[in-house]
Amino acid sequence: MDDAMNEEELHAWMLESFGPFEGEMAWQQFHELPEYMREQFLQQGKRGLPNPHEVQSLMQAFTESGMNSFTDIKNTLDAGPINRRLAKNLAQQRAREGEQITQITAAMAQKVRMAASETNLWLDSVTSLNPTTEAISVYTRNEWVEATLPAWIDFATPVATAMNTALSTIFEERFGSEGMDGEVAGLFAGPVNIPLPDELKDPGKLMSVLGNTSYAMQFGSAAGSLSREVRGTFDQVIALTSNPAGGIVLENVQEYAKNLDLDESEVLSYLTLVENTHARLFNSVPWLMPQFKALISKYARSISIDLDAMEQELREAQAMNPESIAGAVNLSKVGMSDSPEQREALQRLETLLALVEGWVDCIVWRAGIPYLPHIEQLREMLRRERVTGGAAARSFEALVGLHLHPKKMREASDMWDTLTLAEGVDGRDARWQHPDTLPVLADDVMRELKDSSSASPLDDEIETMSSELFGQEKNDEGTDSSPSTHPVGTASSIDWDSELSQLLDAEKPEDEDPDKD
Repeated sequence: MDDAMNEEELHAWMLESFGPFEGEMAWQQFHELPEYMREQFLQQGKRGLPNPHEVQSLMQAFTESGMNSFTDIKNTLDAGPINRRLAKNLAQQRAREGEQITQITAAMAQKVRMAASETNLWLDSVTSLNPTTEAISVYTRNEWVEATLPAWIDFATPVATAMNTALSTIFEERFGSEGMDGEVAGLFAGPVNIPLPDELKDPGKLMSVLGNTSYAMQFGSAAGSLSREVRGTFDQVIALTSNPAGGIVLENVQEYAKNLDLDESEVLSYLTLVENTHARLFNSVPWLMPQFKALISKYARSISIDLDAMEQELREAQAMNPESIAGAVNLSKVGMSDSPEQREALQRLETLLALVEGWVDCIVWRAGIPYLPHIEQLREMLRRERVTGGAAARSFEALVGLHLHPKKMREASDMWDTLTLAEGVDGRDARWQHPDTLPVLADDVMRELKDSSSASPLDDEIETMSSELFGQEKNDEGTDSSPSTHPVGTASSIDWDSELSQLLDAEKPEDEDPDKD
């Protein structure tokens, strides 16, 4: 074979990958293999070997993650379905690759905060919602990972739990008698057989360990890749950091301006304007993020795993190690996302996303049009990105189990514009006082009229959350003394004739929207 390598090349790869001491040990272990196995290994060539830098990074990540003994592995598994330290270390390593801004200087921070301060003044004239009292954060890519990863892991935990449970089920029920006799003797099916302690010889438990590790590796890699795409902390719409003012990833802003061939200061002003607008909304509407969390949690918990698809991925694995079983913990390959509960949660999530992003789009345009010469270009780019997402965002969402794309963003933006003309700035923004007072999109009107006769378990979940949030109390007759709460798009307390009239009178976009359902 053209790609085959000789022993000298393999030896050099081992030394570069593992270092002088461990590399020589691996070389000696290679020579202890039967001749036919050595020949087969060499015939695979360099294409079958990972980059030495990747090997070093992975080994470092494992070491830093406390994966140094089987006791450490067991403790990690007991701590949850995702190895947080491993995911974080891999994400930060990926974020640091090629990173040009490794430290935010005072001058850099001042530039961003001056832009944020200026754009907040623009917002004062177009919205009644108040700014936060905190200063906007300025991040490197690595710092963005540090700030947002805990929230992402919390959202992904139900998915990872389902993955690990499914892996254990498959091995215990389907693979236990296929040559294993219910016991696994070693960790790797490759050249070196690493013995396992008794407590990890159970196939189901071993698969939980491998699933935990494999998922964390993919999760960390995807999060690190995402850090190279995001420009603000509200790029995924929801609030992900502890700073209510949000934040800017400065290096990505600079690259974005360069790619658009626009002045960096104008792009920075536009993006801080977007970040400030989100911050005002989430800071002024206390029920908004809890409702997002309720819908996201319901959606994630409703994900089912196709055991047959997972079993097939496992059968096709080259070995029982984290890299080989990656396909078995890839939601896009083994996930089942079409249950009634998921469809309902996703539909409501998309509606709320559209209302948030539509409002932000409306406000940003009104605030920025007098000051930003290229606002229409910037606005259109952001609209398209919100609907489609980048490659890293899509792969990350597949692992987390979320689809944070507001498909009806343009429709929602037009509707908020109409409400501005009809009700004024104060009346429009007052719609966010309570979920019941939010406007309803045209498609949701028809859907809810059709489905209003049947109650949904999700309504009960969100109503419980809302009751706690708004402090509802029952009167002596057992009825609510305060107005009943309903999630976005429910039929209760909505003037359908009025809503339909407003929508029919609204100016429709002339072009065909790619995000229109």
